[in-house]
Amino acid sequence: MNQLKCLPQEEIVWGHDILKTVAASMGDHGISRPMTFTVEFLEGLNREYLQPGIRDGVGTFTNLPPHVPDFAVRDGLRACIESNAGSIVALGGGSVLDAAKAVSYEHFKQTGRYLPIAAFPTTLSGSEFSHYFGVTETDGPQKFKRSYAVRETTPTLVAIDPRLIVDTPRALLLSSAIKGIDHAVEGMRRVDVDHPHAILAARGVERFLAVLEKWPRNLETREAIERGLVSADDLLQLQLAAWQCYFYPASVIYGLSHRIGHILGGTFGLPHSVTSCVTLAPVIRACAGAYGQKFKIFSPDHDGQTAAISLANRIATVVEALNLPSRLSTLDFDRAKLPEVAALLMQNYPSEVGDLGDDAGRKLEALLERLW
Repeated sequence: MNQLKCLPQEEIVWGHDILKTVAASMGDHGISRPMTFTVEFLEGLNREYLQPGIRDGVGTFTNLPPHVPDFAVRDGLRACIESNAGSIVALGGGSVLDAAKAVSYEHFKQTGRYLPIAAFPTTLSGSEFSHYFGVTETDGPQKFKRSYAVRETTPTLVAIDPRLIVDTPRALLLSSAIKGIDHAVEGMRRVDVDHPHAILAARGVERFLAVLEKWPRNLETREAIERGLVSADDLLQLQLAAWQCYFYPASVIYGLSHRIGHILGGTFGLPHSVTSCVTLAPVIRACAGAYGQKFKIFSPDHDGQTAAISLANRIATVVEALNLPSRLSTLDFDRAKLPEVAALLMQNYPSEVGDLGDDAGRKLEALLERLW
């Protein structure tokens, strides 16, 4: 039986120069008395484009480190409760959006009421379209990023505007695009090629790659635009690609590339988006047997194993051309930690490791060595 599960998302608004209009209309979507979650780097964007339209805001919370540590969630919850916040405006990347979802969930557990979220994403991973979030537990002997799926935390309103990403640091922006492609590819794990996720994901991946394959190697985005090498519309295409790659997140279950990323990020502190630059292409090759013919939707001129190799090679070529990290060794990751990574994956994600096939434990060790 095929299924399509939809999330309670009221409206996605996209276009050029729409931020002030959307900010002024948030009350129509239940965003009242909002606490704004963001980071210091984005405070200028917040002050110029969002706060003038927020008439009843109760403050701004910026203590939001990467990987959503549990102490930041507790602090954010405290700020919301003490200010009697009625909602959250999330301006930032995946960590800010995940923190907003986690605080909304914890608010429900404490008060019986979720805090609706308006999302203004500044990266391309697509967290704003999903009910998934991760929180890094720091109280135990070893940090661990635990995943949650809570439908009620899905952002009610999402705004997509190139102005949100034009000043996002180059490495963060482009690596988050690879994370967006990761959502599309690993979303095929439990669906077939005629599922709406597959159809939109294939379009999203092609949309991503069409822009990324012409992107200049080292320039920051604003300079690339000033030189005429990319355009504001290219940025909007990337944002729409992120949406297409993650259009039906409630209908899909992600795989080994994501799970390795959770361990590398949550436990060992590597940047969340960068992990897909390292893991995605090798995992596609290693798990091709489990996916069978599904990768053909991304590489129509190939079948089975050759489709997987074609897709992996195209992604790897883009990562290399963009001068993004493709090996753990370039991120100063300690090779001696690889057995610990393998053990955490086997313990917490046995199904995803099982996609490697027979003798999965040995294959996992070999895969991690290749990643290094």
